[in-house]
Amino acid sequence: MSDEQLPPDQPLGPNNGTPLHGSAPPPSLGEGLVTGGATGAVSGVKPVRKPVGDLADHFLSCSKLGRYLTVSDGSRFVITDDFRTESVQLEAAAVASIYSKDNLVAQAALLPLGDRAHRLAPRQKEKFERLFTLIEEQALSDVVQTSARAIREASFRAVEIRAIEAELGDKLSPARQCYRRFLEVVKSLMDRKVTAGPFLDEFRAFTQDIAGRLDFGIYSFCLDRLFGSLRVPMKVKKLLVLELLNYSPLIRRELLTNILAYPGQSRELVDFVKYMVQTELGNNTAIEIELLEAFKLQRLSLADIEGSLMSGVAS
Repeated sequence: MSDEQLPPDQPLGPNNGTPLHGSAPPPSLGEGLVTGGATGAVSGVKPVRKPVGDLADHFLSCSKLGRYLTVSDGSRFVITDDFRTESVQLEAAAVASIYSKDNLVAQAALLPLGDRAHRLAPRQKEKFERLFTLIEEQALSDVVQTSARAIREASFRAVEIRAIEAELGDKLSPARQCYRRFLEVVKSLMDRKVTAGPFLDEFRAFTQDIAGRLDFGIYSFCLDRLFGSLRVPMKVKKLLVLELLNYSPLIRRELLTNILAYPGQSRELVDFVKYMVQTELGNNTAIEIELLEAFKLQRLSLADIEGSLMSGVAS
C-alpha cells in the first residue's frame, strides 16, 4: 500500500511513520520525550537543542502557542486513535481534553481517564471527580464539557463511557470513509486521469464534507501527502496553496508551515508559499509562519517562539 493510500485509522506520522506509542512501553511522568537538535538559524537566532520534556508539558506548551496538539517530536498531530489505548499518560490526556483545538481529539482524551476511574474503588475516585469537574469548567469545547459532566454524574460507569466512545465513532466513520474515497481521487490525479480544475472541485467538496467531523491530524496527513508527492503536479499544489490562504488563521498557519517544513520540499513550492503569504496575508502573519516553521525544523524551541509571540503582542 502506498503512502497516499495509508488508512486514516492507523496513527502513523506523515513524515517518518513513527507511532505515538509503538511497541515500546509508554514514557512515564518525567521521562525525556523531546530530544534532538538541528542546524540552521532564523533571523539571527542560534539553532537550539529541543529540551527534554514531559508529554503533558509538551501538550500544554502547544496550547499556549495556540497550536493543535502534536506528538512530542512534532512529526504529526495527535488523532483520536491515540487515546483508544491506555498507554497515554493520564496527565497528558487531561491536558489534551482541556486544551486541544481539535474537538474530536479533546473528547477522545476523556475516554482513558473515564475508563481508569471506572476501575478504581469508590474511595479512590475522588481525584478523578475533581479532575472531571475541572474539565467541565475549563475545556475549550462545549462537547467535552458536556461529556465530562455526563461521565462524572454517572459515577464513571462503563456504559456511559462506551456511549461516548460510540458517539465519537459515529462522527469519525463517515468522515474517514470520505477520506478514503478522496484518496481514490488523488490516485486518479497522480495517474493523470483527473485534471487540475476537477481535482480542485473534489478537494473543496472533501474539505466541506469532513470539516468538523474528522481529526485535524488526518486532514493534515492527507495534505502532507499531496504536497510531498512528486507525482502531484506543481500547478495543482500551487492552486491548493491559494485555497489554504482562505482558511482560518490557526488552521492556515499549521497547514502552510507543514508545507514549508516537509522533508525534501521543492524550493519552487517553498518560495511560492512564502511569496503568497507575504503578499496576501501581510508581514505579521508571515512572521508567525516563519517562527512556527523554524520550530518544526528544530531551529527554535517552544519557549523561543512563545517569547517572540508575546513580544509581538506587547509591542
